[in-house]
Amino acid sequence: MGFSCTASFLPSPAYLHGLHLPPLTPIQLPQSRGLSSPLRLATTSSTSGDAAAAAGIGTRLSGVIGIGEEFKMRARKFRVRASGEEISPLFSAGTKLIAVSSAVTVTLAVANRVLYKLALVPMKQYPFFLAQFTTFGYVVIYFSILYIRYRIGIVSDEMLALPKSRFVAVGMLEALGVVTGMSAGAMLPGPAIPILSQTFLVWQLAFSTVLLGRKYSLNQIIGCLLVAAGVVIAVTSGSKSGQMALDVDFIWPAVMIVSSAFQAGASIIKESVFIDAASRLKKKSLDIFVVNSFGSGFQALFVLLFLPLLSNLKGIPFAQLPLYLKNGAGCFLNIGDNTTGCDGAPWLPLLYIATNIIFNISALNLVKISSAVVASLAIMLSVPLSIYILSLPLPYLPEGTSLSPFFVVGSAILVLGLALYNLPRSPRQTSKNS
Repeated sequence: MGFSCTASFLPSPAYLHGLHLPPLTPIQLPQSRGLSSPLRLATTSSTSGDAAAAAGIGTRLSGVIGIGEEFKMRARKFRVRASGEEISPLFSAGTKLIAVSSAVTVTLAVANRVLYKLALVPMKQYPFFLAQFTTFGYVVIYFSILYIRYRIGIVSDEMLALPKSRFVAVGMLEALGVVTGMSAGAMLPGPAIPILSQTFLVWQLAFSTVLLGRKYSLNQIIGCLLVAAGVVIAVTSGSKSGQMALDVDFIWPAVMIVSSAFQAGASIIKESVFIDAASRLKKKSLDIFVVNSFGSGFQALFVLLFLPLLSNLKGIPFAQLPLYLKNGAGCFLNIGDNTTGCDGAPWLPLLYIATNIIFNISALNLVKISSAVVASLAIMLSVPLSIYILSLPLPYLPEGTSLSPFFVVGSAILVLGLALYNLPRSPRQTSKNS
């Protein structure tokens, strides 16, 4: 850090103009090294007139100003050495914060995937209930946290007054992503779903370029594609080739790709909310619970409108939906007569929900401080890690599974893609891409 020396302590010529000071007699000291004029200190004398006093003042000021100039030159030299301008952007404070936040998000994403699998052990017959419980339950949780943060002054009236049109768009796109994803998932073979879902990252690159004006270097684009390819190879490594049915209508893979486009569009709009808020709120940073609360609120509203369609897609007639939700709640709480196979509830589902909330907050914070693409890359890294952990014997899942060599190959390609995307760039290229 550079420290600049100022000369604010020097008397101003305007301040001295017109003053009648006592006569001064200059005393010359040894010349200071590096100064063009000797340093003169003044003492009072009773024999000099006003002209001599003015001359003495001028000489004294020139000498002191010479010291000030030397201090400024030294300060400039010190600043050049200490400001860190030549240090690579890879080691900047912002980059370190993104790296730490990415590591936290990856860890929470792994825990979220593993705990979701464990939560489905007691909720095996009620996955639709668990999905809807989280969708509508999060609205209550997020708005409760938002209210508390508003009362203690963290959230301001200006934050709550932001235009809600973007939040409506986020909720609608996420709800459409759920509807189209479930529709296509019911018709597609299992291994095809994670493969087609990797188009999410491609959509993000396209939308961030068009909507946000971002520019990506060649190594970043290739890195993203390698990450997607690595996930595909790792996820499908244990699947049988016969499962990849060829008689599926073309419409359903296209619907799954469109589902990824809806979700990618929602993530880019969330990023645009933070960018727009930076200009509207000036020096204040938008609280992430404003985005989480209103985004989840509008998503729940649109999911409620699509609920009859969603229940039919899951094989639950809409007329039987109230009974299904009642039985699902009984299994979730592990109370009532119909709780066979609900061992592990309610602790496993509650642990998953708590982890999922923290993960969503961490992922949105990563979007806020970096970008939606960086957050997606971090979450993708969690996929092979989760698969590896789930292959081990776990509580309520005692039977482990073996992984094929293709899993290792896919994981290596994924890590290579992440490394390629995060190659350090020159400051000029970084500012241009920003």
